Amino acid sequence: MTFSIVARNDDGTRWGVAVASKFLAAGAVVPGVRPPIGAIATQSFANMRYLADGFALLEGGRTAQEALDVLVAGDDGRAQRQAGIVDGAGRAATFTGDECLDWAGGVTGPGYAIQGNILVGPHVIDAMREAYLSDTGEDFEVRLHAALLAGDRAGGDARGRQSAALLIGGVGAGYGGGSDIAMDLRVDDHSDPVVELGRLMGIHALLFGSPETTLPLEGEVAARLRRALDSLGFDDPDLERALERAAGIENLEERLVPGAIDPVVLAYLEDLAQRA
Repeated sequence: MTFSIVARNDDGTRWGVAVASKFLAAGAVVPGVRPPIGAIATQSFANMRYLADGFALLEGGRTAQEALDVLVAGDDGRAQRQAGIVDGAGRAATFTGDECLDWAGGVTGPGYAIQGNILVGPHVIDAMREAYLSDTGEDFEVRLHAALLAGDRAGGDARGRQSAALLIGGVGAGYGGGSDIAMDLRVDDHSDPVVELGRLMGIHALLFGSPETTLPLEGEVAARLRRALDSLGFDDPDLERALERAAGIENLEERLVPGAIDPVVLAYLEDLAQRA
């Protein structure tokens, strides 16, 4: 009923799980991420103890395969379980019980485990692996979503579509540096959840991405910003204070830079002003 990819990024700073399923709110059940220990997916009559117990095993020094072996051995329902683990060192393991509904199976490689059950066929897993490995120049979250989308477009869950989720973590990578969860996006009930997940990722990148370049708040740049802010009702004569107020309303605080502006923010405010 589910297909997922569990992975660690190439530089060993992020761990993530992407999942899709004909199941309500799969993101509330399947994925777990605990940097720098690893990431886990539990599915097919999911045993959610695999998350807490699996992380405890990894933290105690077990490899991904060792931890998964212990989890499976102690589970009376193992024949109907499916799980994938990637540990802190990027070692991967996957398991599919003998009674998981066809088609069911998984693959592993350096830094990733891909698995699925009740799929239209093994080519779903193959498509996910190919997509993940071919997008090595993209950001980690983009690669995970590309794998999920490839599996979905290859037929995915034989029963149809309902939910999708993306959970990514890294030490101190959360909002304001206050947590280890960098991204936790869920589409709980949708006719095309993997595509909708991509839309949410775009919003997340806008709101929480770091500026790639900045423009000094002077000359024509300052004039453009002033016009946009005035049009939107942020007419404080102090330009930076007006910008801070607008950014607070639009949740763009993570992109603010003293004395300068992120071109993404400027374009967003100008577009907003045009539509006002």
